[in-house]
Amino acid sequence: MDYRLNVTYITFGGHVEVQKYKYLYFVIMFTVYILVVNSNFSIVGIIMIHKNLHEPMYIFIAALLINSVLFSTVIYPKLLIDFLSEKQIISYPACLFQWFLYYWLAASDFYLLSIMAYDRYVSICNPLKYTTIMQKTTVNVFLIFAWILPACLCLLGLLLNAKNKICKFHLKGILCNSTIQTLHCVRSTIVNIYGLFLLVIFVILPVLFILFTYSRILVVSYRCRGVRRRAAQTCLPHLLVLINFSCFTAYDVLLSRLESDSSNIVRLIMALQVVIYHPLFNPIIYGLKIRRIYDHLKKLFFRML
Repeated sequence: MDYRLNVTYITFGGHVEVQKYKYLYFVIMFTVYILVVNSNFSIVGIIMIHKNLHEPMYIFIAALLINSVLFSTVIYPKLLIDFLSEKQIISYPACLFQWFLYYWLAASDFYLLSIMAYDRYVSICNPLKYTTIMQKTTVNVFLIFAWILPACLCLLGLLLNAKNKICKFHLKGILCNSTIQTLHCVRSTIVNIYGLFLLVIFVILPVLFILFTYSRILVVSYRCRGVRRRAAQTCLPHLLVLINFSCFTAYDVLLSRLESDSSNIVRLIMALQVVIYHPLFNPIIYGLKIRRIYDHLKKLFFRML
């Protein structure tokens, strides 16, 4: 606590021998961050440039990839600064703001995946009505909904957390996520209930909706061999990304409950799964598994050679 400036600082305790390997950490994470930005924006650029990709499915993929870059930007710059600093600290207001951005963008990912599942459902199960249902206005409304609703709900969560008094100033992690509740003097029942509400709204309901739509697609694909290959090509990447997000969410939900039981090395490895694996997974999956995107990437690669 800095009483001179009346600012509360939180110390990150999840780093492992950061002073000894700080330059190595910095180079690795900076390289990964550049890869994340370039890989995601390369596919976004391809979707924007080529008119044959100006379809709802590809627009939603571009939105998801932009979300991945924003999510990484919430984490990487602060992480890189911490690697080169003597003390890994953050002001409590900045920590709360990182918490807000972290969960806002994570929730948007699930909503975007739900929208993509609905898009595939209409395309495969009701192909004659697809152009009527998935109009430009509908796509824009879906995108606004996927970003605005999570922002509003997470903002309320931010205000609830900000009202709680903190008695601890040490986080056993490398970023501000669900572990900020361990800083509170007394765990608030209201915050816990609201957190459960957000889990249901942001994760459980979207996942159930996605599973329902893909089960319907599976039934149609089983009955009609003509759409089986098309369904596999377009739905499999979305399912792989959903599994990735679900694992990421399961880790985050369990994180605060494992606060006192796991070592720094274990926690760091788990955190790096989110920081490294999560943002790089999307462009790899969509770049290799979506045929049209893969063809444009291949052409771009050969032009560069």
